[in-house]
Parts: sequence; structure tokens; C-alpha cells
Amino acid sequence: MTSFRNIDTLLMLVITKSTDKKMARQVSYLKAENQILRSRLPARIILTQREKNRLIRFAKNLGSALNELATIVHPSTIRVWIREQSGNKKKQPKRGRPRTAEQIEKLIVKLAKDTDWGYTRILGELKKLGVQSVTRNTVKNILKRNVYETGPKRAPGMWDEFIKRHAKTMWQCDLFSKKIVSRTGLLDVFVLVFLNIETRRVYISPATYKPDQAWMVEQAEAFIRHTKSERLSCKILMHDNDGKYSKPFLAVFADQKIKTQRTALRSPNTVAFVERFAQTIEQECLDRFIVFGEAHVSLLCTEFGEHYHRARPHQSLENELIQKPLSKTGKKSGCSVDSIRISDIRCQERLGGMLKSYSRRAA
Repeated sequence: MTSFRNIDTLLMLVITKSTDKKMARQVSYLKAENQILRSRLPARIILTQREKNRLIRFAKNLGSALNELATIVHPSTIRVWIREQSGNKKKQPKRGRPRTAEQIEKLIVKLAKDTDWGYTRILGELKKLGVQSVTRNTVKNILKRNVYETGPKRAPGMWDEFIKRHAKTMWQCDLFSKKIVSRTGLLDVFVLVFLNIETRRVYISPATYKPDQAWMVEQAEAFIRHTKSERLSCKILMHDNDGKYSKPFLAVFADQKIKTQRTALRSPNTVAFVERFAQTIEQECLDRFIVFGEAHVSLLCTEFGEHYHRARPHQSLENELIQKPLSKTGKKSGCSVDSIRISDIRCQERLGGMLKSYSRRAA
């Protein structure tokens, strides 16, 4: 008798188990189908109260399974509906930081009005006065709300004003390298660039394998001859801390009464203009070629220099050319048109079409 009971129990367990598996497969199918249907619907679905009540009725006893099943609305939203319906809605704690006291906000506005300080300096002054309850972002947001600049107003002695005052006669130089293919493998070829901050005009040296002291001095002298022949003014030359800017190199400029300024350590932004040009010539020209020697690098740099000055618009110059072509009257050409035919446009190419520029066909 006992054996029969055991068999019945085992049989019921098998049947129950198979039923659970079948139901699980059905639920999985319905979930997949529901997800497909949901993807066809708009991002937000507005439910009626009757539809909400229906969801609440079936969701009450689902427990944590609701997290996997709910798709039309977020599971936490359904739980809020359930609490509201049952009358057991709990008070949620007020989130976020309390609003800054009115007197403190007035003090921040007064400091901003009376001084040229930025929000960090104002925060320091508040800390000195014993106000510890405000944060950096609080001061910043109060300044924005009251239409004050969040950054300090730059005084005449600050770096950006110095750059603006001397941009016309200030040049920056930078030495960059390019990997080239040789019989012995990959080698570095070096190029020295000088750039004027105001006009963005550049002088590019010939390439070399060995940028030794003699070569650097030779390029300095060639640059000075270039500025004189082009009637370009150079009174300040900035450079980084590379050891190749030796005393004989700097002496060439001192002889011409040109002040040389070495940048501070770990401050690459000080010579950002010329470094940006080095990045431009690499990305737009040198990196697109397999280079086979210093003569090849010099040719690529020369061609890009012509393109850079005479054919490439510059955002920093309001998309104007550095050197505009002259018209027949000897004046710089340029006109405004409302429409133009494609047949009137011609394309100039350099380096096998790698560098392109466009102009209007002559009338």
C-alpha cells in the first residue's frame, strides 16, 4: 500500500513539474510578444483610470516578479498606484538640497556686483566669512540666475589679454616629427614651424633627419630673412622647453632684438596655436601619405603651405583666406552672391587630389 502511495506522489510531482515548465514557456512567449508590440507603440502611453485599476488588480500579488513583467509603465509607478488605492501612501522624504538662504544669495550677488571675481573666488570669500553651507555649484547657479559671469573678468595683465595685445608681432615655433620609410626601417624626420598668432601665417622649414644645433641656427636665420622679405613684424618668439632651442639658436633672435619666451613647464596650451597647426598639417596631409625621405616630407609641407595660405578658409579668421588672391586691379578679390551655378565652379587639386579647393570660373 505504501509503495502505491509513493508512486502516486511521484506521478503528481512529475505532472506538476511538466505543467510549470509549460506555463513558463507560455509566459516567456507572451513576454517576447509583448515586447515586440510595445516597440511599435509611442514612447509614452496615457492610461485611463479604468486601465490603471485593471493593472493594479493583477499586479498586487506579483511581488518582485513585477519588475520583469511591467513594460507599459515603470514597476515603481504601479506600486505607487497600489499604495494610493489602498490608502497607505507613505510620505516620501523631500529630495534635494534645501534652498539657499535669501540673505546668503544677496551676499553672493553683492560680491559679484562689487568685484570681478569668479565663482571660485566668491566661494573662498564666503568660507572666510564663515558661510559653510554653500557649494561651488550653488554659487555658480546663483550667478547665472542673476545674469553675472561665472568666470573672473580678465584683467589687463592676464595671459589672454597679453596675447591679444601682442598677436600682430608675436610668433610661436614648434618642432614636430614624421615617421618615414627607409631602407633600414622607419626613421624620424623633423620639421620646424613658425606661426604668427594674428594672421596665422606660417613659415615651414625644410625637413631633416638631424635637427642639431647648426641646423636649428640655420632655420632661425632663414625665418628672419623670410619675415624681412615678406615685411612681417616679429618682436616676440615663444617656444617650449625642448632642449634643441639652444643658446646659439636664441642668440640669432637676440641679435635682431626679438625677445624669446620659453613656456612654463607642463603648460602646452601656451603655444597652442603652432601646435594646432602641426596637428592640422599631420591630419590633413602628412598622415595620408607613405613618406620615403626628407625630400618627400619637404615637398608635402611646401604644397600644404601653399594650400594653407591661399586656398584653405580659416575658422579663426571668420572663414577668410590668409592670403586672398589679387584681382586685375590689384585689389583683393571677393564678392557676395545670392546664387551660383555649379558649372561656374572649378576645383583646384594638389598632391594628386588629396588637397582640394574651389573657386569661381573667371568671367
